[in-house]
Amino acid sequence: MSAWTATARQAAKLARLSSSKSTSASSSQAASLIHRRGLAGGGDHHGPPKVNFWEDPLSPSKWKEEHFVIVSATGWGLLFYGGYKFFTGEKKDKKEEKVGEASH
Repeated sequence: MSAWTATARQAAKLARLSSSKSTSASSSQAASLIHRRGLAGGGDHHGPPKVNFWEDPLSPSKWKEEHFVIVSATGWGLLFYGGYKFFTGEKKDKKEEKVGEASH
């Protein structure tokens, strides 16, 4: 373990020495090569463009990711709520209320 540590320290020392010699020239070049996007927008532009779910409701593969998540979560919520209401519906008395018949 100590041999590995010594080798790592030596490599770090060499890296520091070599970087300090060429910092002034390379730092100006590195600054010009760094690409800064800022808030350039966009994101992942690979593949076909994504659409809003109401524009193409039958093709979930074309939806935007956030719309897919919202629609999926809503669907699962409705499924669970509907199942809950179906299986734990109102308990009705076995006696049915009879509607008064009109006599003529």
